[in-house]
Amino acid sequence: MKIAMIISTPFPPEEGIGNHVYNLSKKLIERGYEITVITRGSLRTTQVSTLDGIKVIKVPFIPTYPFHVNIHGFFVNRLLKSLDNEFDIVHIHTPLTPVIKTSIPVVSTIHTSLIEDARYIEAVDFKSLAIKALTKFVSYPLVSNLIKASDVVTTVSNSVAQELKEYYGVNKPVIVGNGVDENTFKAKNGEKDEHYILYVGRLSYRKGLFDLLNCAEQICEVYDVQFILVGKGEFEKTLRKRVKEIGLENKVIFLGYVEREKLIKLYQNAVLLVIPSYYESGPLVLLEAMSCGTPVVSTPVGIAPEIMEKKKNGILIPLKSPKKMAEAISILIEDDKLRRKLGNNARKTIERGYTWDSVTDRVENCYKSAE
Repeated sequence: MKIAMIISTPFPPEEGIGNHVYNLSKKLIERGYEITVITRGSLRTTQVSTLDGIKVIKVPFIPTYPFHVNIHGFFVNRLLKSLDNEFDIVHIHTPLTPVIKTSIPVVSTIHTSLIEDARYIEAVDFKSLAIKALTKFVSYPLVSNLIKASDVVTTVSNSVAQELKEYYGVNKPVIVGNGVDENTFKAKNGEKDEHYILYVGRLSYRKGLFDLLNCAEQICEVYDVQFILVGKGEFEKTLRKRVKEIGLENKVIFLGYVEREKLIKLYQNAVLLVIPSYYESGPLVLLEAMSCGTPVVSTPVGIAPEIMEKKKNGILIPLKSPKKMAEAISILIEDDKLRRKLGNNARKTIERGYTWDSVTDRVENCYKSAE
């Protein structure tokens, strides 16, 4: 079976949705599928390449906001038409992917409703206000039309499923979940040789990053520990300025984007991973850290409340509470036995149902029902 994966994010992947598509594609290829990922490219030319057995086509992308998705859709639909029904299934991954005009069965994975996403964006600049406005007048109609054009609607978590029901009237989306390669993301043999708190994700809106810096200020007054931030985004300059203001230049380290091999080592050696977000649909980093046997302190976003049990395989904290975040981190810094317990149980949680094999089984069932 030949599958066209439609996304709007960089490929090779640099964030959660791209990684979801990459790992799902790899697993489908193992099962005999042919996968083509279609995404945004440069201004003018269509680029074709191959990544680990995945054919990648980058069609022209013109950043003429707020019409960029519709223009991108023109190039994607033109490509699909030129391929003359080469594919058996078109699998769309939101957000900001175009509506596809085709007679081929369409499966859509809605990674976020966008409504709740926009609700938690901090109104700190013109861009944030523009995003909130565009969500209502552009993004919401786009997702509505995409859902109507889909033969099967899926999503990655119960929380997004509830959003789809509330905002789009989708009563029973298929929850395919998110996964992790448990054979690659695994615990380190032997003792950890570093001592830091890890954050992995975009340096952007609704990630709770200023709460994280507030927490870091409290923690670093008491403990000799660093905070390492992996990722990039529009908040980086502001965050660096804030770090300098509070005198933590030597305690808060910005690494930017890192390759997977280095990321795994960062998970393995971290005291814990912290997720301070106000909104997430996944997050994939939660599963990656748990698979590496790393304790996680997280706000109750996305799948976190579904898979984290109090003081058993992680610690959940309230939204927008740097004080509670600092308290949870302090407990884990001081209690080595608890850290090991949470890490070991987190790994077992992944092995029971959050592997890519499990996700791919559910996706294959969706393909069969869409045919």
